[in-house]
Amino acid sequence: MAKIEVDNDALVAMLKDSALRDKGFALFMSKYGRTIYWHIRRIVVDHEDAEDAMQETAINVLNNIDSFNENSALSTWVYRIATNEALRVLRRCTHIFQSVDTLGETLVEKLESESDLDAKAVEMLFQKALLQLPTQQRIAFNMRYYDELSYEEISRITGKNVSTLKTNYHIAQNKIKQYIKENSI
Repeated sequence: MAKIEVDNDALVAMLKDSALRDKGFALFMSKYGRTIYWHIRRIVVDHEDAEDAMQETAINVLNNIDSFNENSALSTWVYRIATNEALRVLRRCTHIFQSVDTLGETLVEKLESESDLDAKAVEMLFQKALLQLPTQQRIAFNMRYYDELSYEEISRITGKNVSTLKTNYHIAQNKIKQYIKENSI
């Protein structure tokens, strides 16, 4: 299915108009659904958890579209909601663990057990390295590396300052390189 391009202002107007809301939602999902799903999936790893967070993200977008501040980008607002939902899913898992950051090994096990992932050994090693990162470093790395967002946009999404994000990204890069070096065959 081809991705339908629609202007964000028109999309917001459709989502706010009860008569056009269903069409607007379909266009919203066509435009942002896949990107947001993978953003969430890279944080939570598990497909079912990503689906849950994606559903909650979509519900939050629909329920809160009237409060959307049109001075910011729609994508920034949606990424913030998606990131918060992904973190909520991770926090739900912390009843077993002390903190979200201690989930790394468990997430690696989930990654290895995913039957729908047919990743090459190098990609698997890279993903394992990512999962060893503390949550804030992993989020900064994912948004910069995979989503190719600027530090300024990541700052607007996460509420972290740019210098902290740059530091998190740099540290994450070094940890990933070190992990791969230590675990390469």
